[in-house]
Amino acid sequence: MASPSLNSLPARRLVLDVANSSGLEDWAPELQKTKVYERILLDLILGELPAGARLDEQSLAAHYETGLAGVRDALGRLALEGLIIRRARSGTLVAPLDLVELRQGYEARVLIEPHCAGLAAKNASKAEAQALYDVFADGDEAARTCDLPALVAMDLRFHALVARASGNLALARILIPLQHKAARFWVFSFDTATEQELLDEIEEHREVARVIASRDVEGSRNAMLRILNVQPEARS
Repeated sequence: MASPSLNSLPARRLVLDVANSSGLEDWAPELQKTKVYERILLDLILGELPAGARLDEQSLAAHYETGLAGVRDALGRLALEGLIIRRARSGTLVAPLDLVELRQGYEARVLIEPHCAGLAAKNASKAEAQALYDVFADGDEAARTCDLPALVAMDLRFHALVARASGNLALARILIPLQHKAARFWVFSFDTATEQELLDEIEEHREVARVIASRDVEGSRNAMLRILNVQPEARS
């Protein structure tokens, strides 16, 4: 099947506010290069830049209405995350969907992400805890209208905020790219998800935010495990 033309892709202005896997300390959502990265990332996850598609810097710059420097910076970050592949002779390609890599990434998330949630319960400021809850302020409406881009953006923002609120940048740098890769597979389940299932998932995320705000370390770990579809007792 032919890859869709970049000109046919809808423009997206969603602000993900995700953390840069290679430099969390200086991450600034308002920077133009950050916005370009986030827009390309979202289109990769949604499959509008499909697996195996060749990425041309000039075409990307035109589509996202930005300069080549911003596109090159974004592609560099995405290459570090393993979402795109750069080869000397064949150019830049969207990375394939690898089920083995997905399984291994999931196993790593089960180990790391609940721990980050527990750390966030210890270390998150009041503002960070509130931001976690506020991520899904429009979640119910997005679920009712089946707004996939909005739901994906909310999910990415939430998990990145948990990672950052942990206060452990080393873990956050590992975790956030794993979340991005997992999201590429999550979108395939969207077509079969009912409105109630989407609302239930949103509520599970809100519960994590509530427990983190309450400073309950073990409860935060367990709430995150439930998001990952692991019952806490299964890890004992």
